[in-house]
Amino acid sequence: MKKILFVMLMAAMPVVGTSQSLFDKYEDLDNVSAVVVNKSMFNLLTKIDVEVDDPEAQDFMDIAKSLNNLKVFITEDRAVAADMKVSVEKYLKSSNLEELMRVKDKDANVKFYIRSGKDDDHVSELLMFVTGIQNADIDVNGRKLETVLLSLTGDIDLNKIGSLTKKMNLPEELNEAGKRGNR
Repeated sequence: MKKILFVMLMAAMPVVGTSQSLFDKYEDLDNVSAVVVNKSMFNLLTKIDVEVDDPEAQDFMDIAKSLNNLKVFITEDRAVAADMKVSVEKYLKSSNLEELMRVKDKDANVKFYIRSGKDDDHVSELLMFVTGIQNADIDVNGRKLETVLLSLTGDIDLNKIGSLTKKMNLPEELNEAGKRGNR
């Protein structure tokens, strides 16, 4: 039994290791803006005294308690954007994520991937990859965006994702992920 458990653990190591480090390489690049929020920060946010009569604030507090990690990487550099695409494709092949939905219009291509959670309303990971933004006139601090990569892990309630996007100023496209009917 110990041998079987050891073999299963060793087989899972590349997937676990990849999920934590594959995108981390973008943090140190000068031409990538990065935001990384870990569980400790989410725990700190939940300790802030907020008005519990506000349903949106309560939803935010509920979802923040269950989050482990948020990573957002943004670049305007086409070479880095191409590398991000390769990294996302590699990650999708090695992980157990399924495509939730795709949104394509003249301004951008947005793809959502999820790892199932405890029930249909929860996921343990949400990955959003936005490309083709160069066609849109989006300017952030003097930079024209090309690609956005967002990874969110924890026990994510898709019904409450809207309050998280508003309170943390995340891309509004995440609200669409809560509408699982598009699967």
